[in-house]
Amino acid sequence: MAAVRDFWRRFRRNRAALAGLAILLSVLVMALSASRLFPTDPWDMVAQPFVWPGQSDELLLGSDMLGRDLAAGLFHGASVSLVVGFAATLAAVLFGTTIGAVAGYYRGWVDDLLMRFTELFQTIPQFIFAVVVVAILSPSVLNVTLAIALVSWPAVARLVRAEFLALREREFVQSSISIGMGDLRIIVTQILPNAVAPIIVTGSLMVATAILTEAGLAFLGLGDPNIMSWGTIIGAGRDALRSAWYITAIPGLAIMLTVLALNLVGEGLNDALNPRLKNR
Repeated sequence: MAAVRDFWRRFRRNRAALAGLAILLSVLVMALSASRLFPTDPWDMVAQPFVWPGQSDELLLGSDMLGRDLAAGLFHGASVSLVVGFAATLAAVLFGTTIGAVAGYYRGWVDDLLMRFTELFQTIPQFIFAVVVVAILSPSVLNVTLAIALVSWPAVARLVRAEFLALREREFVQSSISIGMGDLRIIVTQILPNAVAPIIVTGSLMVATAILTEAGLAFLGLGDPNIMSWGTIIGAGRDALRSAWYITAIPGLAIMLTVLALNLVGEGLNDALNPRLKNR
């Protein structure tokens, strides 16, 4: 409990991180309240097309070119962005941590083999790779999540490998080896807890990248056709960009604020979890 209080004390000293956390919680509230505030399908055509924000009391953010409620799409799209962002990041962190931990702990030919495998994925442009994967598997929330995780894990693997290489020679690890502790137990209980801080920070930033990637895929028409997302709204509104710019500007602003919030929270986590900054 004392450790949690100490962490929160260091985190809240970063005003920008607190602002980012507030924005992120607001987006989470939007996602959780979408079904209650907008119980109808966000794909339903409920009004005249091109109703501007503030022009109608019933449509707070106006309507798009097909008469769909933009506010409903924005609220329902928040849940898609958060679910895909966090799920893809979790999968990438778990896989990347496993690869990096094994490579950094065993070193030698195991390290060489796993790092060459990692570099193979890093040579391919991430977004293009994600486009190809989704196009092959067919667009759906699950496939988009898998594609984003598939292109995101190498960075985590290299980070974890570097941490394990540095911690592998520490006295507490050598002591664990000398008393006969198993490799898996050493990795999980001795080294990994000391490497978890940079993994958490990197993961928070990866969520922002995953949200941007999902929006880009949806913009190109590779999102789930049955689910409304922010990228889908932007993609649909690009044809009316000159006459009804608000259709793309509103979800674009939502993406910008969410990504900014995640980056600010990531910086706050870095300050709070970095032992060298505890007493600054």
